[in-house]
Amino acid sequence: MLRHLSIRDVVLIDQAEMSFGAGLSALTGETGAGKSILLDAFGLTLGARSDAGLVRRGADNASVTAIFEDAGTQELQDILKKHEIEIDTGEDLILRRTVSAEGRSRAFLNDQPISISLLRQIGDTLVEIHGQFERFSLAEPANQRRALDAFAATAKARATVAERFHAWRDAISRHAAARDVQSASVEKADAIRTALEELDLLDVRIGEEAELSSRRQLLKNAGRLVETLNSAADALTGENGADNMLQRAARHLERDDDIVGGRLAPVIAAIDKSSAELAEAIQELNSVAYMLDTDTGETEAVEERLFAILAAARRHQVHADELPALRENLTAQLAAIDGQDDHLNALAKDVEIARRTYCEAAEGLSQRRRKAAGKLDRRIAEELPPLKLENATLVTSVAKLDEADWAEHGIDAVAFNVATNPGAEPGPLGRIASGGELSRFMLALKVVLAGTSGARTIVFDEVDTGIGGATAAAVGERLAKLAGSDEEQQILVVTHSPQVAAAAGEHLRVQKQISGTPSARMVSTNVSQLDANERREEIARMLARADITDEARAAAAKLMAREPTTSEVTG
Repeated sequence: MLRHLSIRDVVLIDQAEMSFGAGLSALTGETGAGKSILLDAFGLTLGARSDAGLVRRGADNASVTAIFEDAGTQELQDILKKHEIEIDTGEDLILRRTVSAEGRSRAFLNDQPISISLLRQIGDTLVEIHGQFERFSLAEPANQRRALDAFAATAKARATVAERFHAWRDAISRHAAARDVQSASVEKADAIRTALEELDLLDVRIGEEAELSSRRQLLKNAGRLVETLNSAADALTGENGADNMLQRAARHLERDDDIVGGRLAPVIAAIDKSSAELAEAIQELNSVAYMLDTDTGETEAVEERLFAILAAARRHQVHADELPALRENLTAQLAAIDGQDDHLNALAKDVEIARRTYCEAAEGLSQRRRKAAGKLDRRIAEELPPLKLENATLVTSVAKLDEADWAEHGIDAVAFNVATNPGAEPGPLGRIASGGELSRFMLALKVVLAGTSGARTIVFDEVDTGIGGATAAAVGERLAKLAGSDEEQQILVVTHSPQVAAAAGEHLRVQKQISGTPSARMVSTNVSQLDANERREEIARMLARADITDEARAAAAKLMAREPTTSEVTG
């Protein structure tokens, strides 16, 4: 619980030190005295949003320190363990927040720097704050659902439902995307089939374009090549050609070789070798000539094939040698498109499975809500008589939403319906209850929900707005009983009601003080802890609302000494 709060240079507060204990503590003061500033300062230590406007004029920075005694809840320990922060069991938890005049904010845990996000997580485990405007938001269906969930402790179930809802939505998105792709693929598939028909008909080989280009070049120059080959053939094989001349030379040399004692043998061998090589050349020349021995139809066929391949390459914007790979790629694409029906069916099954698992989790959450709704109604019914609503009833309705309205919070519409007169038909809380009644219904709900977060410190900020007299006294007594239900329970109430303040065990007064000269006036807010006599004076001021009279003091003393009746407390 909160043991000490220290504030430095926050708006109008120069310096304030406050100590707190278990039970009910009241914070009072005139309107505009600075109670809201005090709560804003406290909120800084719990991770609330900060800005430069919170820094007192003339100060370099604002600083707020909150000391919590033995704040060793399991949830807090889990958070600290996750962030590798060690706090000994029983050790005080010191939260400090500073805000510079430029608006920069820093947070500390036991003088160790931490992030504002972590500070907020820690603050949520330590303190519940119920603001004065929550009585209006209580009429919102979403807040009514959250209130029921808090009472039913459905945090884990809600997290599961939210996770499965998003999984279901993701499955729907994937199925829809695949369906769109399939629709767009119908036209694409037709284009691919047309392209494949062309490529299948061509049946291009890698390197074929180079071969055809070379053959075309050869065929186009066949006439000139034939003349060249004929001339070469005459030079090699004609009557006076090289072949005949080599043969005659060899015969002459062989005839007279004996005369020189065989010394012409190497020459004859060289001529024989040249003749053999010349024969090979003549054979190759004949082969080339045979290759050129074709009609003009081949030229046309080669050109037609070559031009068809080049045209296909241009259409598909690839090189001719890439056409076979393109053909394989298009075949794979077409197979994938043709297989989309199976893929789409598989995704449809995923959607159905995800929907079913979501429904299972959501139905489980719904059953817990329905079961808790009756318990919540009975608990609130116990709280209404002490708040002077003995003729009122609250009925929590849990109805199934249309599937189009299902969401991460589940399949339920939760509504608080109330009747404030016997025999009246319950209607929506926000429409049936008056302002004062709404405040008391909200208080009853907060009393029932108090502590569901595990926090040992609960702050009620002017929840008694719109009520007074005996009803306000009943509210104060109810808060006192709630605070006394556990030795470690601590309730802080900011109030304008003397009856509520009189029920508190401790009392702090917030005052605005004006100092300085008329030309240089300074306004500041001070917080003081009141003793018994000071409490009586403050409560008398709240009763008299003007000059404090002896009658007001007597009435204050009577309020402070008043003991609640059994019916007022237990209902």
